[in-house]
Amino acid sequence: MRLRTLPLSLAGVVCGGLLAMGERESSGNWWAFVLVLITACALQVLTNLSNELGDHLSGVDGEGREGPNYSMADGGLTVKQMWKAINGTVVACCVSGLAMVLVSGCPWWILLLGAAAIWAATHYTLGKSPYGYKGLGDLFVFLFFGLASVMGSYFVLAHHIHGYYFIPAVGIGLLSVAVLNVNNIRDMASDAGLRKTIPLRIGVRRARIYQTVLVSIGWVLMALSYGGNPLFGVLILCTLPLFVWHLVGTWRNEGKRLDPMLPLLVLSTFLLGILYSLGILLYLWPINSTI
Repeated sequence: MRLRTLPLSLAGVVCGGLLAMGERESSGNWWAFVLVLITACALQVLTNLSNELGDHLSGVDGEGREGPNYSMADGGLTVKQMWKAINGTVVACCVSGLAMVLVSGCPWWILLLGAAAIWAATHYTLGKSPYGYKGLGDLFVFLFFGLASVMGSYFVLAHHIHGYYFIPAVGIGLLSVAVLNVNNIRDMASDAGLRKTIPLRIGVRRARIYQTVLVSIGWVLMALSYGGNPLFGVLILCTLPLFVWHLVGTWRNEGKRLDPMLPLLVLSTFLLGILYSLGILLYLWPINSTI
């Protein structure tokens, strides 16, 4: 299930959820918030299972792969067993999503977003024409891990859209794309000839420049949207060394030695999302208490 990626899927929904829970007009329903988190985790697990099956069937997860070993490559699961796991996870996504809508009281059309998320999760490397093999993974990660994650969870709990929060949505989206990009840089040798990723299209040096741009703009967007609150600024600044450490490691390492840079960026993004949300809550608390 690649559990080390779960903090990335939670970064956006925790951020959007906490921002919504901090508003007086929010539903303030913590059970709905918990169901949002469960749904996000289920979708992430579905993505990981589908990705492993797709890479296994296409031959991407061969002997030359630089990443960690997975169950199918090691013979721990058969194709039939993995399909059962995927179908079961789809059911879990539907059940938790329906419960989320019922408990939160948000409009039913939000289920269309859930259906789109399930499709995206299962077609990254699966299907007749997986978009992940065409270099479109970056776009879908930005849309679903950034915009849909932050703004979707915010809407479910607050029942409206706040335009200002598109800034953290874009920021987390760019950082999520950076996680995929460093993964693709690591796997360039094994991916060559099997799929077209951004690093394979532009080369390793430009891919590292692209990584630097993604991380830098993502972090700066989060940092500059704190509205002049000094405490908020200090919270965001605490995460800067982690992102610098990641970029230094991305430029200095290659192949399997890049693998530690993935969980580092995942956890850094998760921490940034939480601290951003806490900063906003600390800023809104005295305002809401006087209304």
